[in-house]
Amino acid sequence: MAVDPLTAKILAQIAAQAVTNEQARKRLLILILGPAVAFFMLIALILYLITSPFSVLAQWLIGDELSVVEDFQKEYGYNQTLGIYEQDYMEGIGQSYEGVVFTDGGMEVVYYNQLDERWANVMYGQSSTIGEAGCGPTSMSIVISTLTGTAHDPVELSNWSVKNGHRCEGNGSYHSLIPAAAEGYGLSCEGDLSVQDIVDALSGGKLVVAIMSKGHFTTGGHFIVLRGVTAEGKILVADPASHRRSNQEWDLSLIMNEARKGAAAGGPFWAIGN
Repeated sequence: MAVDPLTAKILAQIAAQAVTNEQARKRLLILILGPAVAFFMLIALILYLITSPFSVLAQWLIGDELSVVEDFQKEYGYNQTLGIYEQDYMEGIGQSYEGVVFTDGGMEVVYYNQLDERWANVMYGQSSTIGEAGCGPTSMSIVISTLTGTAHDPVELSNWSVKNGHRCEGNGSYHSLIPAAAEGYGLSCEGDLSVQDIVDALSGGKLVVAIMSKGHFTTGGHFIVLRGVTAEGKILVADPASHRRSNQEWDLSLIMNEARKGAAAGGPFWAIGN
């Protein structure tokens, strides 16, 4: 059926108006939703920067500047999280180490492992479990239980760490946990140790907490306990992430080389005794 020119013109005008109205509605929707979307994206960015500020900064740096950021992260508790696909996690998760005591280092040392089935999945703070990030409180559990003669398991020390502000949320534990927990449980604690200081401390019935960086003990940052020295000068350890490594003898030079360099006051080694 033919349409007269006047009707066709009117229909064309209506169609054009409809298109214009649709475009106007889209522009209005963009004007309304644009600021809201931008606001939520800004909030998300701020939260990311707050929770992982140095990880973000590290993406923009190279060379010496990157090393400074990485050192700062480790000093203040970063990079201690144990990934579920790492060998230590796969070896230890679901195991029970109840009743394990080391007697080959000149003193009986109570052993706790952060991946023990009794507490591996217990939350340490709000963002990680003891199994993932609890090397700090687990190391202090080993030290405190051994030296006081009373059991203080990783759940107790993890709760103590959170309560007293030594949990580095999203990562691990601040290095301040070592002297603070020692003092809190009535033990002496001395930092800034030399090689001879470490040997003397271990020979004298003390334990030494070491903060390790990337190497044989960790891919990031890690707390371990030095528990003795052999007649040949080898170091025995209690590694809270690895019972296997805890049964090996280690060169002190290797431990010194892989220890966290330039840690906060007290350095990478702390001698703890009664």
